Amino acid sequence: MRFYRATTFLFPRHYEWRILLACFAAVLSPLLALATYQWATGAWQPSLLLGLFAASLVAAGLGMLAIRALLAPVARATATLGAIHRGEAVPPLPRGGDDLVGQLLRAVAVAANGSAIRNPTLSTDTDHDALTGLHSRPGFLDLSEKVLSGDSNSVIALIDIDHFQSINDRFGRAAGDALLRAVGHRLERGIRRSDLAARWSGEAFVVLLPDTQLDEARLVLERLRASVALDPLLGPESTGNAWPVTFSCGLAPVRAFSHLGDATHRAHAALNAAKNGGRNRVRIAGNG
Repeated sequence: MRFYRATTFLFPRHYEWRILLACFAAVLSPLLALATYQWATGAWQPSLLLGLFAASLVAAGLGMLAIRALLAPVARATATLGAIHRGEAVPPLPRGGDDLVGQLLRAVAVAANGSAIRNPTLSTDTDHDALTGLHSRPGFLDLSEKVLSGDSNSVIALIDIDHFQSINDRFGRAAGDALLRAVGHRLERGIRRSDLAARWSGEAFVVLLPDTQLDEARLVLERLRASVALDPLLGPESTGNAWPVTFSCGLAPVRAFSHLGDATHRAHAALNAAKNGGRNRVRIAGNG
């Protein structure tokens, strides 16, 4: 840190340029030493000096290009952190190795995913949602990091109960809470044992389907959607079970934990498309 602070006067807004300058100085130092020796001894060899100077310039240029390329992931991580701070959607980060840059990319990916799925209406103190008994967002994120530790085809699904606010407004908060519990239990029973379900927001849920193709995930969610839509017992009791309960769903593929934030944004766009298309349907991100 001392050397870093001592060199901040050199290109104070461009850290990478200071590294390139240090590389250039290191490459040229042998040439300067040779020139000093020849000057001190009087044994000038201009052709040798010019040849070494040209070779040093080429080596310095190649070294600078290599260092600039090696610093690209750091620049990408810095830009991602800036987007997180501004509350913007962030693209998936590249996967790094086990070195220092790889550790940085993984840490930024965790921050990006935490920002993408953060919701202040849900408690962050426990791993489970108190109302539905499903995983909370923090619990879902922790388990997702383990489930998506490899590189395989997985799918994330965002589920939103249709017209839930109307149920709350017309029949009261207690009826809405009872419906959330009922749908949460139905969701937990309707997904596969390998799948991961959690509460997403007030009336929405999230499901991670590991090692699953999009078509397979759509069949699972379509089957669950139909079972909810055809069950009259899910309606608020005060209506005589006459109020239909349905949900809309958006699906998006995800291959790694570092891509989860981007996948949730795409699934949310698909969910909005399902709502705009009439609700009570499942949409895949990017599909019509």
